[in-house]
Formats: sequence, C-alpha cells, structure tokens
Amino acid sequence: MDPAERRREVVDALFRVVIRDGLERASLRTVAAEARLNVGSVRHYFATHEELKRFAMRSMIDRVGSRLHARAEAVGDAGTLTREERKEVAASLFAELLPLDEARRAEVTVFLDFITAARTDPSLQDLAREAATGARALARRVLTWLELPAGVDVELECERLTALLDGLGMNAVLYPELIGGESCLEILRTHLDTLIPPPPT
Repeated sequence: MDPAERRREVVDALFRVVIRDGLERASLRTVAAEARLNVGSVRHYFATHEELKRFAMRSMIDRVGSRLHARAEAVGDAGTLTREERKEVAASLFAELLPLDEARRAEVTVFLDFITAARTDPSLQDLAREAATGARALARRVLTWLELPAGVDVELECERLTALLDGLGMNAVLYPELIGGESCLEILRTHLDTLIPPPPT
C-alpha cells in the first residue's frame, strides 16, 4: 500500500479510538488493533506515540483548513454580495468549526481531546497554538470582509467570536442533549446580527 494512504488509515483509526475512548487510550497498540494491523506495521510509519499524535493533529488542522479555504474561494467576488448575503456566507464558514453533523462532531470531539492534551504535552503545544492563531486569523479576515460599522473594535470582536465558537463546540460535544447543531447555528447567526443588524423592515 502507498505509505501516505497507510498513514491516513492509521490516523483515521486513531481518530476512531479517540472518539470512542479518549486520546489517553490511543496508544500505538490500541490504534494498531483498530486499524487491524500489528504494532510493528504501525511503528514502520510512526516510530513513537508522540510522532503519531503530532501527525494526527497536523492532519486534523490541515483537513479543516483546506475545507475552509475551498469554501472561501467558492465565494468569488464578495463585492457582488449584499451585506445579508455576506453574513450568511460568514455563518457557513464558521459553521465548519462547529459539530453540526456527524463528521464535524467527530472532528470537534477529536480536536478538543488534542487541545486539552496540549496543555501538559509539550509535543503538541506548537500545533495547538497554530490552531488558535488560525481560528483568530479566520475570524479577523471574515469580520473585516463584513465591513463592521465604524468604531467597532475588530480585535475585540475577533476574540468574542472565537470564544463563542470554542464555547459552542465544547458544549455541543459534551452536552448534546442541551445544545444541538441547529441551536449552535442560530446562536452564531444571532451573534453576527448583533455586529451588523439586519436592515429595518
């Protein structure tokens, strides 16, 4: 098998273990068993558990980043959109970071485990910081593109928005019976409306 494809299979197996049992139980042995490989085969691609975790977290960041980039590129010329259309595009972009369906719920679940582990795991801290910086860069870019009213502090709103997204993602994963995907999207859209109120009817 192509080495890149084998690595993806191993990483997908790690994600499944993390979703089911948590990152702390995603050892080389448990990931190998999930991938239906022997440990030696996994070690051929990842010499250590730390190397596997870093590769998996890198893959997660790149996967979400590529999807966001593709969505942003698909918008085309933003100058042709109304302000309400821009807000809806912004909501759809930020929604990629929320657990609104099974695939995104799995991503957010895995990501939360990685970010939590990075607090005490030096091997993951640079990637965690990169993810945090990237989320803020996305928020800043979209808020600037939305053309907020004069006098609005973009940096402050950037922090408010990223905190909102983080909180929604965490709560929707931990307490799905309290807040579902539709509620997350409604809260996000309401927040954007507070930044740029809809035109009077």
